[in-house]
Amino acid sequence: MTDRDVPGVEFHWRPGCPFCFMLRLRLRRRGIPLAETDIWKDPAAAARVRAATGGDETVPTVFVGPAAMVNPHPDEVVRAVRAHAPHLLRPDGVDPG
Repeated sequence: MTDRDVPGVEFHWRPGCPFCFMLRLRLRRRGIPLAETDIWKDPAAAARVRAATGGDETVPTVFVGPAAMVNPHPDEVVRAVRAHAPHLLRPDGVDPG
């Protein structure tokens, strides 16, 4: 599987997380596609989050190619998309930043 096979930015969340809600909203407004995973329903996703956070299940945790970000600012995610997955940017040329 390559980065191009991923349908969007890997967005790991859990129900009731206000930080997840706000980041999701801000990224969607910028046109960033998300491949969302509820870590409470997906043990493999929870393990991936723990590996990225040093053992905690802190969400939102976002992966873009080799970049792992814990509770990132939307601008940080956009920069990672530009660097590692520019094919996820809007095809109309509008800059999501």
